[in-house]
Amino acid sequence: MVLRTRTLALVSATLLVTIPGCSYIGPEFAPPCFPPAYTVDPSIAEASEKVTVSAPAADCNPRYGEDAQIQIVVQKVRGQPFVEALAPMNDDGGFSYEFTMPANAPAGEAGVSAYPHNLDWCDDTGRNNRVGTLERASCAERIEPLTIREAAVP
Repeated sequence: MVLRTRTLALVSATLLVTIPGCSYIGPEFAPPCFPPAYTVDPSIAEASEKVTVSAPAADCNPRYGEDAQIQIVVQKVRGQPFVEALAPMNDDGGFSYEFTMPANAPAGEAGVSAYPHNLDWCDDTGRNNRVGTLERASCAERIEPLTIREAAVP
């Protein structure tokens, strides 16, 4: 019985020491890290007014890279984009981009999307899609509202 108890204790101690060493999770299995939430300010604008789209750094480590860019698109629902831009983005997802509302922007409700350019920004599969072949993961594109007022007539 003493030998059996010592053997069980030795096996348990060995497992406690070796199992944590085997629990490494490599980059291909890193937990999902969504881009940080972005804002549009002001949320109501008219032609020739400045609008800023920005986001703070992410709470996780998205590792976008030194030359990362954010792609910003402004468009009416089911309409053609009237602002399309690429802007610098930090490795941690933070960015700030300012544009002037174009004179041809149609009045009414529009949407602003901002997502990392040339990366699979939507990783809700539990797998890091930036390691290996890029593929679109399943999730909806985030759109922030922007109301466009008709320009005042002088």
